[in-house]
Amino acid sequence: MLITPGPLLATINTPDDLRKLDKSRLFQLADELRQFIIDDVSVFGGHFGASLGVVELTVALHYVFNTPDDKLIWDVGHQAYGHKILTGRREKFHTNRFYKGLSGFPKRKESEYDAFGVGHSSTSISAALGMAVASQLQGNHERHHIAVIGDGAMTAGEAFEGMNHAGATDSNLLIVLNDNCISIDPNVGALREYLTDITTSQTYNKVKEEVWNLLGKMSKFGKSAQEIVSKVESSIKSSLLDQSNLFESLNLRYFGPIDGHDIDHLTSVLDDLKKIPGPKLLHVLTVKGKGYAPAEKDQTKWHAPGLFDKVTGVIQKKVYDTPQPPKYQDVFGNTLVELAEQNPLIVGVTPAMPSGSSMNIMMKVMPKRAFDVGIAEQHAVTFSAGMAAQGEIVFCNIYSTFMQRAYDQVIHDVCIQELPVIFCLDRAGFAGADGPTHHGAYDIAFMRCIPNMIVAAPMNEQELRNMMYTAQSEKVQQGKHAFTIRYPRGEGVMPNWKTPFEAQEIGKGRLISEGEEVAILTIGHIGNYAVDAVTMLAKEGIQPAHYDMRYVKPLDEALLHQIFSRFDKVLTVEDGCLMGGFGSAVLEFMANHGYMARVKRLGIPDAVVEHGEQIQLHNECGFDPQGIANAVRELIFTGRTVVI
Repeated sequence: MLITPGPLLATINTPDDLRKLDKSRLFQLADELRQFIIDDVSVFGGHFGASLGVVELTVALHYVFNTPDDKLIWDVGHQAYGHKILTGRREKFHTNRFYKGLSGFPKRKESEYDAFGVGHSSTSISAALGMAVASQLQGNHERHHIAVIGDGAMTAGEAFEGMNHAGATDSNLLIVLNDNCISIDPNVGALREYLTDITTSQTYNKVKEEVWNLLGKMSKFGKSAQEIVSKVESSIKSSLLDQSNLFESLNLRYFGPIDGHDIDHLTSVLDDLKKIPGPKLLHVLTVKGKGYAPAEKDQTKWHAPGLFDKVTGVIQKKVYDTPQPPKYQDVFGNTLVELAEQNPLIVGVTPAMPSGSSMNIMMKVMPKRAFDVGIAEQHAVTFSAGMAAQGEIVFCNIYSTFMQRAYDQVIHDVCIQELPVIFCLDRAGFAGADGPTHHGAYDIAFMRCIPNMIVAAPMNEQELRNMMYTAQSEKVQQGKHAFTIRYPRGEGVMPNWKTPFEAQEIGKGRLISEGEEVAILTIGHIGNYAVDAVTMLAKEGIQPAHYDMRYVKPLDEALLHQIFSRFDKVLTVEDGCLMGGFGSAVLEFMANHGYMARVKRLGIPDAVVEHGEQIQLHNECGFDPQGIANAVRELIFTGRTVVI
């Protein structure tokens, strides 16, 4: 069912069409755009609350600025659905996040209006500043560069680095701070309290309006008048707020806060800001989920709710006749609480993803022992290292793709210092519809090359529990090695998952099924595909052996010696990058020990794999059950004459 746009929205194919409208019609357009998003996401799914919260802001930005010549960068991109719909992608919007369809995030290859590809938070200011400086170098002093960043994303270090640099330039940069007090989960930290101070100071807001008017009247008299008003404005802000203005201290002209849903005022303010040179910040107050009551009430739940009935607000959930396996993240969250109840030294850390990682389970039961540090992966790792240095047993849970942002800290602050931090990497492998910015493709390769690091991946829920139990044991903690456990997004395979804990021998694999001719070596959850492939091949009279290696580092060398002594055909399977990954580790072992075998590796190729359902992407890369079976057949029958 395709969604029919409202009559005014149906006429808007590009922002040029939007800019032809009388300003009075923008209210209607915003209403129709919001309804189109509600209708589409309720039927086809996707991120929801973030885009509803910036409908008026989206319309205002494209109305005032000359996009795509003026560069508009959306931080993270969860909130860019309205932007996509207004920039020529309305008729294809139903393909959003589907395999071979539109990306769920701004993407340079998709549209000239997507000035910069995003997916991870807090990159917009740096990117927009780079564009602004480039425009100056090229002699273009008229182009505007706008970064729209949320208050959650503003907590990350890169955002402050960008602002610090911007304040030392005369670049034509506008930072729009979209302040809704939430990213996916409620925001935490001192910045949240600071922004609340700004938004709730009635005296400041009253005087601020007067200063704004004065600035507008005097700016036409030249630079000296602007400088005088700027100094007056800055001193008023500092004296009326509980603390000096953070943004002004970075030499960014601060304006606001203003109502982000008053489209008439928004367009007027943005139009005024176009005339004020230099780097500046506009503080806009919005409501995530605006215009859809359930989403306004429970903003975390409605960040990406899946399909739902827009009239009743009931989110569709599959109903099963039999018990289903849990999500790996929930196994992690519940197991962590079990372990923490047994061991008072255990603490949990996550960078702004308590619900996404299920750290919220521990935060609810043991609030003083579980920490949400905000969107700050680097800080999360070093904070964990600091606690580990004082004897705490730290489970630091970060999505695989976000761990890329804290790589130096893993090396410098954890492994070089021999601190036994336990890294639980959620969303390892393909993340599905979120696409390449969120795929956890590289963690095996970048973790296994670090000294003092153990790298493991469970094939099922029981294995995850046992790896967590092993990682926090006194023996492993005294070994002074960091411990990485990676697991995928989504469900496991064991409905009855809550099994007794069993300590594992570090670096010890296991035989899943005996066989001949070919040995299949797998790591992690993807080993369940190999089980399916073995079952499939058995019907053809083919019986490969299957080994779950469990650990990439250290490898089970005793088991590998057995395998290479017995098999001259070996297939490795992983849901990580082939370059430097598990298969590469096996090849290194083979070369180091002088074995000669034909080895075929299945995994993520050296390419950017786009979005889609996990099984679709596994199939595309050739390591779904059928792909594994085909690889076994190829190893057996290549070069052999087959008589039919």
